[in-house]
Amino acid sequence: MKKWFVCFYLVLSGTILLAQQTTVTTPVNDSVKAKWGKVKTVDGATMISSNDVIENIAQSKEYTVLVNAIENAGLTDTFKSKGPITIFAPTNDAFEKLPPGELDTLLKPAHKLDLSYLLTYHAIAGRLSAKDIQRKINSNNGQAIFTTIAGSKLIAKIDSNRNIVLIDENGGESIMSKFDVQQSNGILHVVNAVLIPKVKPI
Repeated sequence: MKKWFVCFYLVLSGTILLAQQTTVTTPVNDSVKAKWGKVKTVDGATMISSNDVIENIAQSKEYTVLVNAIENAGLTDTFKSKGPITIFAPTNDAFEKLPPGELDTLLKPAHKLDLSYLLTYHAIAGRLSAKDIQRKINSNNGQAIFTTIAGSKLIAKIDSNRNIVLIDENGGESIMSKFDVQQSNGILHVVNAVLIPKVKPI
């Protein structure tokens, strides 16, 4: 009886050990990374580096205003293009900081050109990481000037809290609150305020 019990115990222990080893070595995470590329969670949404800018921001509840504005301006194909482009993406909260009624006005068909100008002011040709921007700031006496896709200028500085701050043509400031979110067609940085270019005569 004792021999039978000992044999049964050894077989059972070996089975449990084998099951534990099999579970531990299953490469689930590696398979996901290989298939989808780098995955990053931004404002509660999963952004995948193999997706383009539009595909990624469309997954987030924090960018519904931006996505809607891009569609209204007819710029979806522009932001889905091969690029690469650097996007400074305002959240819904950033758009809410605009003066009352301004966003509603911009979304009207009559102001499509103004909306397009505003949105392309948030994009720069090329892939600029936060380190790239910081290097340009450091090598240019504390500020860097960038030309946006809209053709207007943005100034970048570093504040006392070591944040990268973007300054628009009207002196408005926007902090890069999250950065270096890789996209298949560029890179995305989250900003906490909408950047406003100077009005161009039509």
